[in-house]
Amino acid sequence: MKKLKHIACLLLIVTTFNSCSVYNFTGTGKIDAKTFQVNYFQNTAELIEPGIDRTFTLRLQDLIQNQTNLSLTNSGGDLVYEGEITDYRISPMTATADQRAAQNRLTIRVKVQFTNRKKEADDFEKSFSFFYDFPGTNLPTGAQLTTALDVIFERITQDIFNESLAKW
Repeated sequence: MKKLKHIACLLLIVTTFNSCSVYNFTGTGKIDAKTFQVNYFQNTAELIEPGIDRTFTLRLQDLIQNQTNLSLTNSGGDLVYEGEITDYRISPMTATADQRAAQNRLTIRVKVQFTNRKKEADDFEKSFSFFYDFPGTNLPTGAQLTTALDVIFERITQDIFNESLAKW
């Protein structure tokens, strides 16, 4: 009887760990791909902020590397992310009594083409955008711009990840 309990306990443990190979905490489930590549996202917006194209490309690479076991490659990846930054816009959101902006909003839009060479049904082309509000007396430069880009790129890259890999 004691031996039967040990076998049942062992079977329960093996079954539990075996099922963990299908699901993980990022929600990516089982991915057939082994590699991914993130091509350079060129900034084609009318208003150009230097360096955000490189920053965005690196942030997307880092997010995928940190949340999956996929290997980054420069070419021939099983999963391919490419696209462009299509919009970088600063808009007044509220005005003061003397017609000055009390609050501004920085909005960035990124167009993404995702290709899954292992499963073509997962391919998509879609735009992702997010914003950051800041006081009208400030300009999006220096630390203000860094904070804004951190918030915006964190949201956009996570949305891209969820759309392409997280199959809840």
